Amino acid sequence: MQKPLKNKQGGKRVYCTLKTIIQSSFAGPHPWAIENFALVAKYPSGQVIAQDLFSSGAIKSATDFQVYKEVAGLSGLDFAYLDNTAVYHTKNDKLELLKTGSLQHLGENMLAFLLHIGASSHIPEGNSTESEEDISKNNAIYFDILGMYMVVYRQKFANMLHNSVIMQSLLIWVTSLVMGGIPAAASLALSCLSVLLMWVFALSFSFLVSFLLPLISSSPVPYVSSPMLVVGLFGAPAFLGALTGQHFGFLLLQKYLSNTLSKGRQLTPIIKAAVVKMEAERWLYKAGSFQWLILLILGNYFKIGSSYLALVWLVSPAFAYGFFEATLTPARLPKPLKLATIILGLATPILFSAGIFIRLAATLIGGMVRFDRNPGGTPEWLGNFVIAAFIASLLSLTLVYLLSYVHLSGAKRAIILATLVLFSLSLAVVLTGVVPPFSEDTARAVNVVHVVDATGKLDQGQNPISYVSLFSNTPGNLNKEVKQIDEGFVCGRDKTVDFVTFSVKYGCWTYNDTTNDWTEMDIPTMNVVSDAKGNGRITQVSINTKGSIRWVLAINIEEIEDFEFKDARNSEELISVDKKSSVDGWHIIQFSGGKNAPTLFDLTLYWRSGSTHNSDSPLLKLRTDVNRLTPITERVLEKLPRWCSLFGKSTSPYTLAFLTNLPVKF
Repeated sequence: MQKPLKNKQGGKRVYCTLKTIIQSSFAGPHPWAIENFALVAKYPSGQVIAQDLFSSGAIKSATDFQVYKEVAGLSGLDFAYLDNTAVYHTKNDKLELLKTGSLQHLGENMLAFLLHIGASSHIPEGNSTESEEDISKNNAIYFDILGMYMVVYRQKFANMLHNSVIMQSLLIWVTSLVMGGIPAAASLALSCLSVLLMWVFALSFSFLVSFLLPLISSSPVPYVSSPMLVVGLFGAPAFLGALTGQHFGFLLLQKYLSNTLSKGRQLTPIIKAAVVKMEAERWLYKAGSFQWLILLILGNYFKIGSSYLALVWLVSPAFAYGFFEATLTPARLPKPLKLATIILGLATPILFSAGIFIRLAATLIGGMVRFDRNPGGTPEWLGNFVIAAFIASLLSLTLVYLLSYVHLSGAKRAIILATLVLFSLSLAVVLTGVVPPFSEDTARAVNVVHVVDATGKLDQGQNPISYVSLFSNTPGNLNKEVKQIDEGFVCGRDKTVDFVTFSVKYGCWTYNDTTNDWTEMDIPTMNVVSDAKGNGRITQVSINTKGSIRWVLAINIEEIEDFEFKDARNSEELISVDKKSSVDGWHIIQFSGGKNAPTLFDLTLYWRSGSTHNSDSPLLKLRTDVNRLTPITERVLEKLPRWCSLFGKSTSPYTLAFLTNLPVKF
């Protein structure tokens, strides 16, 4: 829902949008809202990293708040529940899944916030007169600590804080390298090489598993209903890879330190070996700080709000090392890293980031049920690659300090063996099917659409081709599903359908009983009323969506420079004449109205000058949806396996869809 709040002086409106989808929040463009929310909320919860992910486009989705922020420039807060993301936009997304505690949590926070701003005499006017540079400086950096306290500060302060830490860190590193000379610089280089090898091996091991998984399991994503499986399937290989990569770096570093030490103090071979190992261990620990320093520099340069994570992962371990380990006495022999160093160093970073990392992993895993936006358009292993890359990166970032302790712990073999056992058990669970990939609640996302294709394709009776299309946004084939449905479906990559907003690259078709419960009168039409081919070609098109009040139209922007779109009943202009945006060469118009919504439209097309009009693509593509169950779709839905759930968004067709187009040449 959306609720506008306006102060008595007529100030800028602030919108709060609530979506029932763990809780996160997004803010913008003005920081006033999040600052006041943090000030009065009873149990504040929100992470800027979620906002960064949406802004970057890494999450190919949006919320109801987007239109208020991008189009109207309004400030506000956007809250989202991220539990059970696998059921989002499916028939299993039901009220029973909403936790009363979560609703109470949000209610208490919002009540305090609304009462506070309702009593406020000042609500900001917004950023309409501010420059982009000023807006950037005013962006809010925010995060909560265990849902009990929220930290909020602006980008301007973040710049000063981060620059200060960066300069001090660089000063310390430069000073230590100058004092240590060439041996110190070489040791730093080799320890950084160990970090690089750690990343390479961690990603390689987990990528190998993600590639092989679709070849050996019944589903490319066998972990969706049991997310903990990814710990063994991807986490274990990534950990082994990280340990292997760092071990190679450790051996190289040891060899160099051994050669360097032999030129200095006279030590017995046993003492020398111990000193070399301990010195190498310390350099590996310090390389972890250097890794986070690089990330902090990059985050600060690109003004990434979530770079506060790099700050805490840099400062806390560095402080612990300096407090317990650092010494300015070169003659003193190094000792093993203290346990207190790792405990003190990692306590704060884990407190700040563990929750958001777990939430992100759970969200990614749940999103696998609708990963393939164009069903069959991506390799089956790609979703696994995303999960594997996230987990391997997370382990490489967070375990870089801890792994330096493993090499001298004496428990390396036991750790490796335990990790291999975990991986083997997880793989055995997948291969034996003890834990099914999907369940009745966490189901595979599918669509069943009776398609009437009036794009010029005719059957033997010279009627428009009609068939039922079964497809899934979840990676993997549909062989098990069509076998249980038993309605004559044939699957393959030749069963493609262009639904205008997306394309089915792999699907299943059946022609059984597909001529019933629709008539020629239901097929939408697009007729050319006039076509003036003077200095600038202008074409008038009449569009009749027939009984459909939910449809989507695509206009070929490579051929059409501009257009007018009007309601034919009253000539009301629905989209003004202007330069239109496009995606992949198409301008998409989506429409959904009530029972009295218009179905007749006038479209004026202004062609691009110099267009050759020889494109193989159509000029217009139209899909009209009807919320009607034909006999065949009703039977298919009744036989649909329990591990399948209908998937629906504004871009998804209803159970009966009509396709038509207008060719470029007419």
